[in-house]
Amino acid sequence: MLAAASRLRAEVARRIVGQREVIDEILMAILAGGHALLVGVPGLAKTLMIRSVADAMRLDFRRIQFTPDLVPSDITGTEILEEDSSTGGRTFRFVKGPVFANIVLADEINRAPPRTQAALLEAMQEHRVTAAGETMRLPEPFFVLATQNPIEQEGTYPLPEAQLDRFLFDIRVGYPGEEEEVAILRATTGRESVELEPVLDGVQTLALQRLAREVAASEPALRYAAALARATRPDAPGAPELVKKYARWGAGPRAGQALILGAKAHALLSGRMAVAPEDIRRVAAPVLRHRVLPNFAAEAEGIGAERIVREVMERVSAPSSGVRI
Repeated sequence: MLAAASRLRAEVARRIVGQREVIDEILMAILAGGHALLVGVPGLAKTLMIRSVADAMRLDFRRIQFTPDLVPSDITGTEILEEDSSTGGRTFRFVKGPVFANIVLADEINRAPPRTQAALLEAMQEHRVTAAGETMRLPEPFFVLATQNPIEQEGTYPLPEAQLDRFLFDIRVGYPGEEEEVAILRATTGRESVELEPVLDGVQTLALQRLAREVAASEPALRYAAALARATRPDAPGAPELVKKYARWGAGPRAGQALILGAKAHALLSGRMAVAPEDIRRVAAPVLRHRVLPNFAAEAEGIGAERIVREVMERVSAPSSGVRI
């Protein structure tokens, strides 16, 4: 199973130049059974990365282009009236929407209004959809991989905190390095395109998720994750001064769950069956940055969630790296 995960990483890297950390975070989210939000400026291959992951897995894939006129039924499905040609009777039939897939790409998710964004809340948390008075299970495994443009604000609707909290990771996609950018130009302006070979199916993916949950996390690991989450709350005893001054809200208990699950997935991808302090620290930023809400003073002084999370990681002592936790 671990070899299969390594092959998946290598297969995606055949099409995506650089962005190793981003690809690893997407794979960690998949192994942990969570959803991921990719945030970056246009042209950084966010959609291509998700498509590449889907191409390298034998899973049902659907893409939803979020637009201001998108309605919830465009995502979950709708009832249609059908007429039986033999009897002349009419019945309603539910036509499933694109959310009924293993991997759902929510492209530019913040372009749809809150009513439409909310259609994903139950699906992301419960892996089920309630429509036409009936509750239907979604296929397993199920992932929502969403993209968002952070700089274009006109015609967009910020994601509510309740929905942000349902994303395991907030993955930041940055600009490539100079050599990587040259390699991108070389690879994308030629005549040949890279076809990816599927290396994982649904059964193997579910087995990897079960294996990730079997990775050991001891009491010190659990307490360290809880301490990181609690230190982001401005009213918590012992919270750093920067948090008390600039954070309006901190991370809830779901952040601690995400820290442990993400750390287990990172340990598994590293070939270990026990969580180490560096595993928790590796996933702390993508887990916490979208769960910390800066206040007006922070916005006025240009202090964002990233700065607050860095302060928390500096102030909260980790167990000794030489001790297996």
